[in-house]
Amino acid sequence: MATFMKLLVTLSIISLLACSTNAQLVNNFYGRTCPSLQTIVRNTMISAIKTEARIGASILRLFFHDCFVNGCDGSILLDDTATFTGEKNAGPNKNSARGFEVIDTIKTNVEASCNATVSCADILALAARDGIFLLGGPTWIVPLGRRDARTASQSAANSQIPGPSSDLSTLTTMFANKGLTLNDLTVLSGAHTIGQTECQFFRNRIYNETNIDANFATLRKTNCPSSGGDTNLAPLDSLTPTTFDNNYYTDLIANKGLLHSDQALFNGVGSQLSLVRTYSRNTIAFKRDFAAAMIKLSRISPLTGTNGEIRKNCRLVN
Repeated sequence: MATFMKLLVTLSIISLLACSTNAQLVNNFYGRTCPSLQTIVRNTMISAIKTEARIGASILRLFFHDCFVNGCDGSILLDDTATFTGEKNAGPNKNSARGFEVIDTIKTNVEASCNATVSCADILALAARDGIFLLGGPTWIVPLGRRDARTASQSAANSQIPGPSSDLSTLTTMFANKGLTLNDLTVLSGAHTIGQTECQFFRNRIYNETNIDANFATLRKTNCPSSGGDTNLAPLDSLTPTTFDNNYYTDLIANKGLLHSDQALFNGVGSQLSLVRTYSRNTIAFKRDFAAAMIKLSRISPLTGTNGEIRKNCRLVN
């Protein structure tokens, strides 16, 4: 009997450990431990967007690039040090990833209220949601409980984040590798209804591609010479780059997608063509589907339970 009881105790401990290690994200993870979290994040984002509307798009891009590299674990926030190589200097992020200071401010504010409780990965997920909402987009309940990575992968950032010159088949494969469908790809690409991009990423499109509106190409050439001016900026959405609406899809139908990877969604082939048309006509459908896809994106391979850590400083491993 004693041996049997010991076995039961051992199995119970193993079961508890398994549950804590494989814990799932939940909607109100910090309801008791940090009830002011959502208000703190929202208020800091309101201030940041009042200062610069573009920052909403920048933080959304941070979140996307974080989730596509080993899951939504805050690894993109880690700085390089003498003994640690992060993801900030990977090709898709170097000199273009921005918004880190806003995440730092949110973290500082959260720590003042709930010390050593909320992960940087969750802060980034909430900040991305709030940035979209504050620019006119949808809102949603963010599932929480992520923990922060102690590692990062510059090589994975270089190979797993879709690039601006990617074609539809490459995009579809890269999204599928993360458990995301062609429909997810189509609606998440609508994030480009806000924000800007650099000349170096759309130069080839405006000078060499044929499936582009001629007047639109001429307009963009005024700020993007055939050589030089690599970091000159242009809006991804031709009309409302600081409002989260469906004009991105209207642009695609008019051959005014600024990046090759954008126009690839509406280039004569693929089941996504009808969805692009739907979103161009129906803002409500776009925003509804975008919110659902963002929740799905946010669930990519999170660290939970006892995995990872709760960083004190989002830029450094504890």
